[in-house]
Amino acid sequence: MKFHLTNRRRWLLGAGAAALLTATPAFALFGLGDIVFDPTSYASLVSQLTTLETQYNMLKNNITHFSLKQQWQTTLHALENVNVADMFGETAGFSIALNSNSPSASSTAWKTATVPMNSNTTSYLQGQQLGGARIAQLAMIEILDSISPDCLTAVGQYRSGRSQNLTANSSLSANQFDSSDGTNSEVQQLNLINAAEGQKMTEAQSQGSLQVCLAGQMTMATMERRNAAVEDMNTAAFVRQQRTINDSSAANEGSTWDTYLP
Repeated sequence: MKFHLTNRRRWLLGAGAAALLTATPAFALFGLGDIVFDPTSYASLVSQLTTLETQYNMLKNNITHFSLKQQWQTTLHALENVNVADMFGETAGFSIALNSNSPSASSTAWKTATVPMNSNTTSYLQGQQLGGARIAQLAMIEILDSISPDCLTAVGQYRSGRSQNLTANSSLSANQFDSSDGTNSEVQQLNLINAAEGQKMTEAQSQGSLQVCLAGQMTMATMERRNAAVEDMNTAAFVRQQRTINDSSAANEGSTWDTYLP
């Protein structure tokens, strides 16, 4: 029996064969030709869903609050005001100078508590030359009279500022260790970090004033030791010189040495 194919049938058979040769890995579900499952598209969709889930978990972790923050919490102690005894007025103004930011109180308190230089000493020093031991002592006294009141003010400033900042420090600490959702968003936590850095800078600047004071006091202490050492060496050299010029042996005991140091 011979079969004769029409042009239409030949075209349909050719198209079907071409479709079989170029088909993507998809197949019908439940025997229905209009419902097709594509493994490639399914894998891409699964990958996208996995990425979205990862991003969601990351964002969720960023806004999830800590529930046990209190295990890191420490206590901030306020500095107590110092009360200097003042039996006869010798330390008048010291309590104010050490507890407040008052340069005038510091200057007055220092002058009241230290020994003043009388007019006889002033007249005596007018006849001394620069580089002499007494002029060097005068320079040290004058520098100490300048640095010491400044140190009193620095201590008072730190005490006063520490008391004023106690409320802000306590508030920041409470927010940092708060476990509610209101203070645990990522933006809120970053704001708290910035606030903490700002407070840290303020504290460092306040302590810097105290360190400057300590450096000044150490400089003066070094100056005093240096001057004392130089005076000792100068005295030793002078005594040696006088012993060389004025024989102190028994044979010359009739000579009187009237240039000795008191």
